Amino acid sequence: MAARILANLIVMGSGVMLRAFAQAYRQALANASKNGVAQEAVQNIKRGSKMMTEAEARQILGVSENMTWEEVVKKYDTLFERNAKSGSFYLQSKVHRAKECLESVHQPKMQDKS
Repeated sequence: MAARILANLIVMGSGVMLRAFAQAYRQALANASKNGVAQEAVQNIKRGSKMMTEAEARQILGVSENMTWEEVVKKYDTLFERNAKSGSFYLQSKVHRAKECLESVHQPKMQDKS
């Protein structure tokens, strides 16, 4: 008899907890959509956490917006070779990703001039 009562209490308690959790989750989603947090999260997911911004790429390579592509490549080569000698694969990959990011920005500009 006691086991039956205990089992009923556990089942009823679980149901109450599940409904409370579902209601709290719906409320959290409603609050997030009011604050714009949901849209920001979606944009971050679309962008990808591993994508590098143009500003970050310029900072890594130490170049400004008004530098020519040849100067960017020269700076890239210098930093890439320097990190190849010192053995820092992480920095070398950051430099390479920065060049790739800036390439995606500069290539359309170069095609427009052609």
